[in-house]
Amino acid sequence: MHHDSNRICLCPLEGIITTISKKWAILLISILGHHEKLRFNDLMNILEGISPKTLTDLLKELQRTGLVERESFPEIPPRVEYSLTDDGKELCEVIIPLVKWAEKRDNLHEKKCTLKCRSSCCPSRHSSGEGEKSGDE
Repeated sequence: MHHDSNRICLCPLEGIITTISKKWAILLISILGHHEKLRFNDLMNILEGISPKTLTDLLKELQRTGLVERESFPEIPPRVEYSLTDDGKELCEVIIPLVKWAEKRDNLHEKKCTLKCRSSCCPSRHSSGEGEKSGDE
């Protein structure tokens, strides 16, 4: 038998792939990676189209897997902020090549990307004059 040294074991993916393959997971991780902390309503606004229940369930699952942390403040009204853990930040970094690959592959990216995109590196924001970061980021 020929031994292929380029082959890697995919077994470590078995646990995490179920979580990160969910419809909104990679987007949510990427968004949290571009912001230090975000509140639930901020995430709802950025992830246009996600339902509150789906976002709640996904945040809980990402917390369980150690990718997202939830910080609750004893204020009235209550304030909760979400951010990436160190593992979540590492995952966000390895997602970047996937995004770049998808961007090269999909020449319609600029048409699909909306002005609601909060990423300062988004090509459609640069071409429309929206590339500068606003003061709230």
